[in-house]
Amino acid sequence: MEKTKELPSMGKVFLVLGGFLALAFAFTTLGISIHLAIFSGWFLAIGVGLSLGYTYEELEDAISDGIHNGMSAVIILLAVGALVGTWISGGIVPTIIYYGLKTIHPSIFFLATLIICTLTSLSTGTSWGAAGTAGIAMMGIGAGLGVPDPMTAGAVLSGAYFGDKLSPLSDSTILSASMSDVDVIEHVKGMFPASVVGYAIAAIGFTILGFNVGGGSTDLNRVNEVMNAIEGMYNINPLSFLPLVIVIGLLIMEKPSIPVITFGSVLGIIWGIGFQGLEPVKAIGTAWSQIPKDTGMEFIDSILSRGGMQSMLWSVGVILFGLGFGGLLDEIGILEAIAKKVEKGINSGGSLTVTTILVGFLGNLFGSAMYVSLILTPKIMEKKYDELGYDRKVLSRNTEFGGTLTSGMIPWSDNGIYMAGILGVSTLDYLPYMWLAFACIGVSIIYGFTDKFMYRVDDEATDDGMTV
Repeated sequence: MEKTKELPSMGKVFLVLGGFLALAFAFTTLGISIHLAIFSGWFLAIGVGLSLGYTYEELEDAISDGIHNGMSAVIILLAVGALVGTWISGGIVPTIIYYGLKTIHPSIFFLATLIICTLTSLSTGTSWGAAGTAGIAMMGIGAGLGVPDPMTAGAVLSGAYFGDKLSPLSDSTILSASMSDVDVIEHVKGMFPASVVGYAIAAIGFTILGFNVGGGSTDLNRVNEVMNAIEGMYNINPLSFLPLVIVIGLLIMEKPSIPVITFGSVLGIIWGIGFQGLEPVKAIGTAWSQIPKDTGMEFIDSILSRGGMQSMLWSVGVILFGLGFGGLLDEIGILEAIAKKVEKGINSGGSLTVTTILVGFLGNLFGSAMYVSLILTPKIMEKKYDELGYDRKVLSRNTEFGGTLTSGMIPWSDNGIYMAGILGVSTLDYLPYMWLAFACIGVSIIYGFTDKFMYRVDDEATDDGMTV
């Protein structure tokens, strides 16, 4: 006879989550790979699961299901790795960097980075693709201009996540809407008031930062040296923009991202052979591992030596372990137990908004993957929204802000790992400059407590956004 299963007590919740955080902190401090901390967390969760009446087979299936649900992210990660590797060796990224250094004034560099990455992610529906193409190019331009890498990474992420959130093509947007039982377009409309205000705040901040950091302090000799080094190593040709146009065009046409990104890497191989004179075998090989570059300038070599599937394997390992851990947490009800504990204090739109965003953040913190957060948060919080009479698009909005916008803040989450690896900046270094995330979350919380744009079921919103 099957054992009766119950939600874990707060003591058991603390054992799993507190134990995992302690292991992550200790292993990181000692220089031990975070992989082992997450893997150890599996057995804390398995032990608690067994005590709650689950069989080992059920818990093992939960691990497999968690990994299965996030496999598309792993495949995209490898495909983007191949794209970056071939686009650098094929001269596509170096060409973008070269012309960027030639045309973008340092004082507007951060704003330009924000806008370029916004347009890329908005049109393609992928923050990862935007960071791996336009983002890595802007990192190179920033390095050439002499601006701090963490600031550039913050502008890249702010643009990439804004476009990703508001694009109907985005998998996170579709997942947030579907898990909340909301039409995708209604979900985007629901996010728009908070997202636009948050974006304006971030844009003003990066504009001010640009004038303070790049307004006159840039060493033009350094810029010329980088341009000369790139020109000496690559055949710079305007035709190298064509693969970027083709890939973005295909994604805009709603073609599947994995085949499109893979096709982009094939174009990179062709460009490497045709424009850079690489031997075919060597050009194909850059899809797996990049050819090390030596321009004599370490800061630009670190960018031009990135890419290839092999460079993503460390990240793939962490994501797989994290997805398995998230599957276990979902199965044994860890986050649900936390939500039930805190939902007793939810009595307004403000406390509801804060709690939802917090649950989304915890999904990333302990589930190690944005998908875990976007799947669990609506499931945990939906009853409270229905009880208080709020439209589900408020749930989907807060889920997106808590799940998508905080995903890049966690060093061991799928987004944190990917962004840090592709941009060459540690998560904790770029975290203070994720201004879009902080602004949107802050605006959403303000809306919650002031009852602005907190849409209610069967009610129409007035022109000023107040519910009636």
